[in-house]
Amino acid sequence: MAAHRLPGESPLRSVFLDYATVDAGDLDASELERACPSLALHGTTAADAIAARIAGASIVLLNKARITRALIEATPSLRLIVLAATGTDNVDLEAAREHGVAVCNIRDYCTPSVVQHVLGAILALTHRFADYSQLVKAGHWGGRSQFTMLDFPIRELGGRTLGVVGYGTLGRAVARACEQALGMRVRVAQRIGADGGGAGRGISAGAAGAERVPLPALLREADVLTLHCPLTPATRGLIGAAQLAAMKPDAVIVNTARGALIDVAALADALRAGRLGGAAIDVLAEEPPVGGSPLFAADLPNLIVTPHVAWAARESRQRALGEMAANVRDFLAGGRRGRVV
Repeated sequence: MAAHRLPGESPLRSVFLDYATVDAGDLDASELERACPSLALHGTTAADAIAARIAGASIVLLNKARITRALIEATPSLRLIVLAATGTDNVDLEAAREHGVAVCNIRDYCTPSVVQHVLGAILALTHRFADYSQLVKAGHWGGRSQFTMLDFPIRELGGRTLGVVGYGTLGRAVARACEQALGMRVRVAQRIGADGGGAGRGISAGAAGAERVPLPALLREADVLTLHCPLTPATRGLIGAAQLAAMKPDAVIVNTARGALIDVAALADALRAGRLGGAAIDVLAEEPPVGGSPLFAADLPNLIVTPHVAWAARESRQRALGEMAANVRDFLAGGRRGRVV
């Protein structure tokens, strides 16, 4: 621990700015508290209160709170920022690097939860669970002359094509589950930006035997498209009106990655016009969506919108705390576990 204290510094102090984004009162924080010196847990912290909360702190833990250059420069005691997530876009990494502040993220902590969510979404969209449930609750089944209802099409997924954009841990796990449990054929998009935004002509072999194809070709082939790539300048707005128009009219999209990957206005238009079979959206560009969203319209068919919960199984959230604790312990011992800066 002494290796990370300057001569004359006061004892290390830690603060978690938005602990309630991880814990709904169902987690055990003892491992994190043991790892982090003098840890203060704050459920939420308003943006204009962050400076006061982290003043004098050496270790700052957070999930979605934003750490700007100004905050880093105003907190000379800061030595380590630990994220309760894989994404780092809410931390000014360049400023952290310039000021000698280490930044750690966590990975592979919520894979089972995300896989369950994606498979559940695919099945719900394909079997039209919500649509049939609404018909039944509205009394339409009771008025029929036969035992069943065939108002919405249902199709088998075996042999159909799963298109995966982003083939890291999550993308691979979803692909494996869809292949093994549903008998789907997996195709993987070429890395976006590696060949002019994924628009190249060639086909390359992906990891674990998955076939990589240019994104335009993948969009034409996919019966189900699932997004697992990070948000970068190259992927922002990746799926817009032109890309949606290239897809099969009965294809479905699942996005558990980042909201800004999809033009949601274009998505709403495609669903409304019947040019897309369905969509399950767990992430939006603005969270919480205080300004609303085109996806909240009441007339959009076969659409599921959930509040960024694909990762949120209790076991995954507990695992996240354990990964954060491990990163802190390793940092204090002079290591680089989980370091992005």
